Amino acid sequence: MKYRLLFVLALAALPALPAFAQKPNRSISVSGAAEIKVAPDEVLLNVGVESRHPRLEEAKRQNDESIASALAFLKRNGVPDKDVQTDFITIEPEYERDDSSRSALERSRVVPLLYTVRKSIGIRLTRVGDFDTLLSGLLGNGVQYIHGIEFRTSQLRKHRDAARALAIRAAKEKADALTSELGVRRGEAQTISESYSGGWWRSGAGWGGGGGQLMQNVVQNAGGTSGDDGATLAVGQISVNASVDVTFAIE
Repeated sequence: MKYRLLFVLALAALPALPAFAQKPNRSISVSGAAEIKVAPDEVLLNVGVESRHPRLEEAKRQNDESIASALAFLKRNGVPDKDVQTDFITIEPEYERDDSSRSALERSRVVPLLYTVRKSIGIRLTRVGDFDTLLSGLLGNGVQYIHGIEFRTSQLRKHRDAARALAIRAAKEKADALTSELGVRRGEAQTISESYSGGWWRSGAGWGGGGGQLMQNVVQNAGGTSGDDGATLAVGQISVNASVDVTFAIE
């Protein structure tokens, strides 16, 4: 009788269970994006010097002289030593193209026809207006190659924060518009994620991809159009992008 009574009580309690069930979690997921443009205040420049000679010592000496001339020019023009860094060095011997008639032992003893020494340096310029003068001066003081030119902002964090704030505002406005059409209201944010983008621009890859670590943002207009003052540099604006994905509760 005792067990029978307990069983009856359990059955009687079953209809009340749905009253304690939680309501389904209603939410809406939206994304927001924003782009701001700022004038660059730094230029990252990657340049190179190449020398070739049958004797390694002479090829290296010529290369060192050219690099020393370029470094001296930068110093005379107020570029701090901390903003100049060796980026790439290589020494490459060149042999006869067709030596199939030689034995393996003979080939191992062949002296290179000449040696090619290459060296590149990365330069950070904080006076954007002096870019034309410095570039021309480098080409007249030992530099032979311009591997890469990049315009960037030193205030990247600040501009990213501003772009993110605009992206969040865009996401909230989108959520408000959608919920309003559905006859409900936007509630509290449940999840949020963010990301940054902005593309990349570079004039060249350099030896061995040198200088790749200098990339930061994209220059929208770095064409070689001449201004009223005769300068051939148009720095344009840098685009800084941010996007967010937000899930809001629906009330």
